[in-house]
Amino acid sequence: MDFSLFYFANDSRLGQHDRYRVLLDGARFADANDFAAVWTPERHFHPFGGLYPNPSVTSAAVAAVTSRVAIRAGSVVAPLHHPLRIAEEWAMVDNLSNGRVGVSLASGWHAADFVLRPETYADRRALLAEYAEQIRALWRGESITATDGVGETRQVRVFPPPVQAELPIWLTSGGAVETFRTAGELGAGLLTHLLGQDLDELAGKIAVYREAVAARPGDWPGHVALMVHTHLGDDEDETRDLVRPALSDYIRSSLHLILGSRMDGKRSIDPSKLPPEELDFLVERSFQRYFDEGGLLGTVDKAYGVASRLREIGVDEVACLIDFGLPDKTVLAGLDQLNELRLRFASADG
Repeated sequence: MDFSLFYFANDSRLGQHDRYRVLLDGARFADANDFAAVWTPERHFHPFGGLYPNPSVTSAAVAAVTSRVAIRAGSVVAPLHHPLRIAEEWAMVDNLSNGRVGVSLASGWHAADFVLRPETYADRRALLAEYAEQIRALWRGESITATDGVGETRQVRVFPPPVQAELPIWLTSGGAVETFRTAGELGAGLLTHLLGQDLDELAGKIAVYREAVAARPGDWPGHVALMVHTHLGDDEDETRDLVRPALSDYIRSSLHLILGSRMDGKRSIDPSKLPPEELDFLVERSFQRYFDEGGLLGTVDKAYGVASRLREIGVDEVACLIDFGLPDKTVLAGLDQLNELRLRFASADG
């Protein structure tokens, strides 16, 4: 079981200085303590996650302050960009990091984000697999056909050449089993979370992913990374009281994700139309689920049991979301206990 750090801050409006302290100090910690990776997302036009509109920029900053830890996008919303631009930016970060980048590609879910490329919204799921293959080809030094400013067709490749011969790629799924299957068919890793799916459901979807991977040539088993909310302390009750306000606010801000969206893009429930007491009930129920079994929250001993269960259902890497609203000093102080958990798994694995 690998452990990595994952970032998806709740409110980018808070504070005027050192907004990226937790990112950079956390990356330094991860680099010094053999964590697998540092993941940063792509999020646009909203305070929730708005600290991270461009993962290639944050990854370049992480590359500058680290030397060993893998640097990954979790995720690049592929249909918002031309494949040439994605390959070009990440080839540059691969050079800055001396070959440490990886990219999880997502189809996108929020229509407002697509003011950047509205023409791709309707076909965003189909474009995801197409762009993944084009980005891989560009990474290997191949050219793709594109139309220039005067309407002429050109063969275009990207520079600088990346350090890695192949780009490590994941697909991001909010829970749609079709994406799990597509990731396996493409020979890509799978990045997912527990918003809107429980562990039993996730186990079944991971099995679908592994079946699709096994049907490909070769013996690569696939790779599943799971994002979980994370903060560890010395006392269970004290840690619960500490994280409850921040995590509850985080859940409330992300209810549009928790309640989910139908495949046609319409929400099954509109949180703004719920009575306050029902919204409070949903937040509290979600908090209890995350704290009890859906996050690394509490003591190291408790988190070891949760992480062991994740490994049993096929998770290869726990991507620990640490910036869900606690004070910076508290977040960074909790990394010592998280490293204790990592070391315990490393020792058990021999």
